[in-house]
Amino acid sequence: QVQLVESGGGLVQAGDSLRLSCAASGRTFSSKSMGWFRQAPGKEREFTAAISWNGGITYYADSVKGRFTISRDNAKNAVYLQMNSLKPEDTAVYYCALTWLVGSPQTSPDKYNYWGQGTQVTVSS
Repeated sequence: QVQLVESGGGLVQAGDSLRLSCAASGRTFSSKSMGWFRQAPGKEREFTAAISWNGGITYYADSVKGRFTISRDNAKNAVYLQMNSLKPEDTAVYYCALTWLVGSPQTSPDKYNYWGQGTQVTVSS
């Protein structure tokens, strides 16, 4: 069983930065790809960023490319999302997720097996 717990969300102004963290339980974390997704009110959950088991491959949604950075520390069973130059349209609940699939990181939420409870990020203009 895997449990994921996000933290680091909050209320910030446009242009500010936030760093989200996701703490994972379970020994399988270090061998699995991880992803960050977000869901704004009235919208579907959307892919934000993903990282391979060793951090060697990363994917980003076009909307966050160049502003967000995903990273992981397998020794700490943690994955992070550094968010810079935040915009009001980044406002959403952010979720981390783990997939059992091997190989490249996944960008579809359907490919992920475990999800955290989410952390709210609100960016004011």
